[in-house]
Amino acid sequence: MASFIEAIGRPDQAYPIIHIAGTNGKGSTAAMLEQIFRSAGYKTGLFTSPHLVFLGERIQVNRVPLSPEAITALIRELDLHAKAVSRDDWDKHPTFFEFMAAMAMLHFKQEEVDIAILETGLGGRLDATNVVDPLISVITSIGLDHINILGDTVEKIASEKAGIIKPSKPVVMGRVPDPGAQVIRRMALEIQSEVFSVQEQFGDALENYPKTNLFGTFQRWNAATALTTCDVLKDRFPRLLEVSERALQAIDWPGRWQKVSLPCGRTLILDATHNPEGCYFLDENLASLEQELGQKPWIVAGTLGDFRAQFLIPVAASHARGLYLLEPQQPRLATFEMLRNWLPHGSNIPVENATKEALFPSKETCSIGQPGDTIVITGSIYLLGEVLERLTGELAETGSALQDLP
Repeated sequence: MASFIEAIGRPDQAYPIIHIAGTNGKGSTAAMLEQIFRSAGYKTGLFTSPHLVFLGERIQVNRVPLSPEAITALIRELDLHAKAVSRDDWDKHPTFFEFMAAMAMLHFKQEEVDIAILETGLGGRLDATNVVDPLISVITSIGLDHINILGDTVEKIASEKAGIIKPSKPVVMGRVPDPGAQVIRRMALEIQSEVFSVQEQFGDALENYPKTNLFGTFQRWNAATALTTCDVLKDRFPRLLEVSERALQAIDWPGRWQKVSLPCGRTLILDATHNPEGCYFLDENLASLEQELGQKPWIVAGTLGDFRAQFLIPVAASHARGLYLLEPQQPRLATFEMLRNWLPHGSNIPVENATKEALFPSKETCSIGQPGDTIVITGSIYLLGEVLERLTGELAETGSALQDLP
């Protein structure tokens, strides 16, 4: 990635960057920061992953996704450089994710953004986005995910995430378990990077944390992380804090407890939950929903891999009137057998192996429950994207199957 970005002229040096890593919350925090900056009148670049339905969702300027035509033009421009840097060694050819990261950096330069907000793909230290020298780094949270790559302890994962911290540049640390926070502080101290702790600023009481239009305790933590970042940057971007409260009530971040009213009279809630920490908050949100409804919702669940299934399925089953299992169209999918293996012993709720086509025959129809019922779809963000394709009736040519493969 370093040689690739050099070959295209270091477009990332044309604008200031906020670089975000974290096990959970980095996408939501990025969306919050983007909304605040844009509300303050700054032109924004936003790079996140994965996309839900369309590839252009990953690269947005002022929240306008990159068009297919623009993607094609940028690929043609970048492809020449990709071939050049890998001329003598094909293993140096940029991967899909590296291509997308470079595309974002180049597009943001061409659009002359005032600020770019970059989300890491996986980890931090070795992530393709870590070639940048950001204005500030942000670490939203530390939890157990991608343990086969990042390490099997909070400390090891924190070390990888903290790899985005740059010498003498500030870092904002969200609510992080103490063992992880100690690692982050130690690594920051070694390179003279000042740490701004969200927990120190806002404390432990939830009522101290800012509210946002996104649902759930975790989103209030993310909002505090975004505000702390703005506070650190307020001298350079003086309009941020005066618009932040209003901006936090206007966040658009699909797939995070996103409510959709279906033509068939059902309410659909889409919520990406893909690791143990996320499942903790899913449990909290489902309990709140159950209390609000006065009954359990129908739940549709599917994820990637057995490790994630073991946390997702018990939570889903404990709050479901009926549970529908889905297999995402991904190589790393959790199979029906894997999902069923984690059903709690003694659970007597109806459980059905299903397909998206059977559950949502068209964008006007749904085979789950009755009009007036609430349906929660949770698990892999890839699965949510596949469902959204059916609900919008706008099937992408590549769809959610085009994701982060080499």
